[in-house]
Amino acid sequence: MTTRTRYFVIASLLVLTVGLGTGLVAYYVGFPMSAFQRAGGPEELRYMPRDAAVVAYADVREVMTSQLRQRVHDAIPTPENGQQEFENQTGINIERDIDRVVACAQAAPDGSGVKGGGMVLARGRFDEVKIESLMRSHGAEAESYKGSRLIETYGPHQHQADHDTKFAVAFMEPGLVAVGTADLVRTAIDIHAGGNLPNATANEDLMTMIRSLDTGNNAWAVGRFDALRQQARLPEQVASQIPPITWFSVASHVNGGIRGIIRAETRDDESANNLRDVVRGFMAMAKLGAGSKPEMQTMLQSLELGGTGKTVALSFAVPVEVLDVISKGKRGH
Repeated sequence: MTTRTRYFVIASLLVLTVGLGTGLVAYYVGFPMSAFQRAGGPEELRYMPRDAAVVAYADVREVMTSQLRQRVHDAIPTPENGQQEFENQTGINIERDIDRVVACAQAAPDGSGVKGGGMVLARGRFDEVKIESLMRSHGAEAESYKGSRLIETYGPHQHQADHDTKFAVAFMEPGLVAVGTADLVRTAIDIHAGGNLPNATANEDLMTMIRSLDTGNNAWAVGRFDALRQQARLPEQVASQIPPITWFSVASHVNGGIRGIIRAETRDDESANNLRDVVRGFMAMAKLGAGSKPEMQTMLQSLELGGTGKTVALSFAVPVEVLDVISKGKRGH
């Protein structure tokens, strides 16, 4: 199993949610409010560690059947080798078997980005016997761990002592499977087993961000900006121009197009004002670059900068016409 396959679901989801935040389009997200508990957030949060740096939610079923997904597929064809390889190794078909996923990335111990591990909790229909049998045929080892069935494996180019990149699948409860780095999957089982480990719902800062998401959206992500900033490895001349941001959130609604809102929590009011100035400059440059393209002008005109105090908000809308133009351009070439 290659590194790309190992983190396919995790990376796809996190890249997707950040992409939504910058106005890009990807193809499987969703957010059913029925999955929320009274305390806020999807119930899968109780399997995630308190120190999760980024949390994202996606309803695969809803958007895989949406008009947008088909238009994106036509406009920006993407190879599905990763999906097929993931199914070959685990027996899980992302489009057929999974209804929704919750993903998290854990910050590295030294704070240098989000290299500490990642995990996806997927709800759907899973043939546990088939999945275990297939993974064992590829060299995986299975065991019972604190009441859950745990399957662990290594990639073909990894040494077995490399526990940081060990891959695991665990059946947490009927219809719920955890996929990710082995240490984090074991942590999820430890939390589920009723140990003393606190889960993500005990992180009040994180939960406050999740509760702030507007109803009516069908995709979201929240996280600590410092962890992502370290991971991005921005050039110093670029990083120095970004005002201090503590948390970010992205919420959107996907149908024929995308509408959404990006929020950033800054260190203080002055930082928020500086960030608004940066965003205004970006918006002005984007509008100049749109030229005579009406579909792009429509999207850019939908950008609305707001927020008060330490919060900066930017709403956006990507009309379906933009995807049509991209698709026609691809066919023209």
